[in-house]
Amino acid sequence: MGSSQATGSTRITGSGVAMAAATAVLIAAGLVLDYPELLALGLVAGVALLCAAGWMTVTPDVTLIREIHPPSVFQGDGARALVTVTNAARRRSPPILAAETVGEQTVAVALPSLAPGARFQAAYPLPTDRRGVFEVGPLVVGHTDPLRLLHVGRAFPDRSTLRVHPRIHTVDPLPTGGSPDMDGPTSATSPLGGVAFHSLREYVRGDDLRLIHWRSTARTGKMMVRHNVVPNEPRMTVVLDTSAAPYAGDYFEDAVRVAASLAVSGAQHGFPVELWTTGGRRGAAESSRDVAGLLDLLAAVAPADDDPGLAELTRMTPGEDGMVLGVVTGQPPGARLGAVSAVRSRFAMASVVCVGEEHGRPGLPVRGALTVNVRTSDDFAAVWNSWVRR
Repeated sequence: MGSSQATGSTRITGSGVAMAAATAVLIAAGLVLDYPELLALGLVAGVALLCAAGWMTVTPDVTLIREIHPPSVFQGDGARALVTVTNAARRRSPPILAAETVGEQTVAVALPSLAPGARFQAAYPLPTDRRGVFEVGPLVVGHTDPLRLLHVGRAFPDRSTLRVHPRIHTVDPLPTGGSPDMDGPTSATSPLGGVAFHSLREYVRGDDLRLIHWRSTARTGKMMVRHNVVPNEPRMTVVLDTSAAPYAGDYFEDAVRVAASLAVSGAQHGFPVELWTTGGRRGAAESSRDVAGLLDLLAAVAPADDDPGLAELTRMTPGEDGMVLGVVTGQPPGARLGAVSAVRSRFAMASVVCVGEEHGRPGLPVRGALTVNVRTSDDFAAVWNSWVRR
């Protein structure tokens, strides 16, 4: 946040209201009862209010610059804001109590008195106990008189964004079913220049002469070369059910952590990963360098009553053959889980993780898919690897 024009507002405090009421009552009583002492007390209270109003005209003239470090963190990790305050006035500034808004929470920041032109930096922690995308700001600088009768708040409107990513568990990626070819599966549309042999083809000018297959050339009478490509790695699709119905309590947060763990694990193991939500959001990571985008997407998701849920699976079409499906949901009825069975044939492998089970019951089986039923994301991390390695 750079320094910007602040907007101010003045309000009377509870003490100020009491002082104003005392002023009116004492003066009225002194006049009605012809009691000079009461009149004097009322005048003193009125003078105190006037002095407070005069004090408020001498507001601190400061500039503020806010920075967020780091702008994206995992849930529970540390994040802080760094505010640089400069006294731009020719007089000493009074002590300041600032209030920073972070989402629906408020963080108090105490700033000391500053000499003319002096600068001070204050660092304060930001709450990261909940996943989400939080607006940081406005920063409100408070100034009050010594008797705390009046208060002036100056809001610096610039805002920053703090993204709190879901916590990640270390787990194996989605099972792919394996490949009989140690080089991996290939296709004619795979990128050229790899080490995996796909087929023989006629020589094209510019081909590497070391790729000439002499036996086939002698047999066909045409110059034949090995067509080597980059092997097709299975693509992984992780689908997060973002409908509200399958989730009770805070179990949606567990589902988000499970989806994040599977997506990040796939990318870290070298698989291209796509992340879909049943609410229509979509992201992709071709390698581990791209997972930040997926985590940003998951930081912002929320369950919705009008989300179609797993019924949306029938309208999701995999982009290519060999794609692996992983569905993360809560505790939907069996009819909703049937949507996974309906699309199972479109994918090489399918897995379903149901979170939120309360009574240790086995999950409803999904035809043709590995099904894991757990209570929390921590339980998922404890059992997942043993399930997929069976």
